[in-house]
Amino acid sequence: MKKYLAELVGTFILVLFGCGTAVVAGEKVGYLGIAFAFGLALIGAAYGIGPISGCHINPAVSLGVWVARRMSLQDLIGYWVGQFAGGVLAAWILTVIVTGVGGGYDVAAKGLGQNGWGAGYLGGYSMNSAIAFEFVATLIFVIVILGSTQKSAPAGFAGLAIGLTLVVIHIFGIHVTGVSVNPARSFGPALLVGGKALAQVWLFLLVPSLGGAVAGLLFRTKALEAE
Repeated sequence: MKKYLAELVGTFILVLFGCGTAVVAGEKVGYLGIAFAFGLALIGAAYGIGPISGCHINPAVSLGVWVARRMSLQDLIGYWVGQFAGGVLAAWILTVIVTGVGGGYDVAAKGLGQNGWGAGYLGGYSMNSAIAFEFVATLIFVIVILGSTQKSAPAGFAGLAIGLTLVVIHIFGIHVTGVSVNPARSFGPALLVGGKALAQVWLFLLVPSLGGAVAGLLFRTKALEAE
């Protein structure tokens, strides 16, 4: 249970500070600031809860780890419960914070940093663009995670490498989908915003999971596993 609680806490940190920066300070810090908010939140969580759970804080990462045969099915399910609970809790706390601003805040209209695509969403990219970006970005992200945490990798640097990779992914992809690469990060805000955000969340549950699974398969088959 300690591992599952750690995953809840870590996912909470990522979603609260990543999405919170986008919502509260996005106009001030821009896309680069939002990208670093997500990456630095991940680095902080990695060193805070990594010794307990490995700091997956992402259902797609946990799926990749399971496919690579580095965790049990029981732990996979427990991690997923903790991660989705952390994402929803963070979105709820963010709602409490932003609705307290003077003049009010319309969550349904202004959102909580949810992911999406199509007309009216950021760059207006198509669903095909969203699928391609989320699959490739998650594949690369989980490859970095599995590669930097294998036994032969330098000790102590995984959190930094993973966090900086997430920064680069956001710099590239915020204008496309807002960047998910993490079903729990997408589900929490979409659940509380509802409407179009909730209608589109299926893509951010499915596609990153497929990317994570393929990355796990590359390590399971020893295609990318160090000898």
